[in-house]
Amino acid sequence: MTLTTLCYLIKDNKYLMLHRTKKEQDINAGKYIGVGGHVEEGESPLDCIMREVKEETGLTLNSAKCRGYITFVMGDETEHAILFTSDDFSGVLTENCDEGELIWVDIDRVMELNLWEGDRTFLKLLNERDDFFSLKLVYDNDDNLIDTIIEG
Repeated sequence: MTLTTLCYLIKDNKYLMLHRTKKEQDINAGKYIGVGGHVEEGESPLDCIMREVKEETGLTLNSAKCRGYITFVMGDETEHAILFTSDDFSGVLTENCDEGELIWVDIDRVMELNLWEGDRTFLKLLNERDDFFSLKLVYDNDDNLIDTIIEG
């Protein structure tokens, strides 16, 4: 089982999106996603997202709101992700992210980007709900979304 974190930073009604263009063998190649990564040994999900945001963006999270729990089933692999949002951060956005290009995108235009189909579901939930939610996204071996289950 893999545990990861994902965060959407919010400023001026925009999300900070990471356009994944730099890593080789990247399952997210060409897609726009939030920032985040794998929880390391001894880290809590909050520790992880604070570290990942700093590493990927240069920004420091002052606080983050836990918004959801997402289970990604991709063929024979399952990944569990803790989803955060934050509008409380400081610092200067880096111009050189190792994983791609960081871009502020109007929240109402995010759906126009090249996103994973399942990401569209939880981004919509983030915009429509204030409460915590759980979501299961099932993909086939060709990365096609075949089932979406909103739990709560």
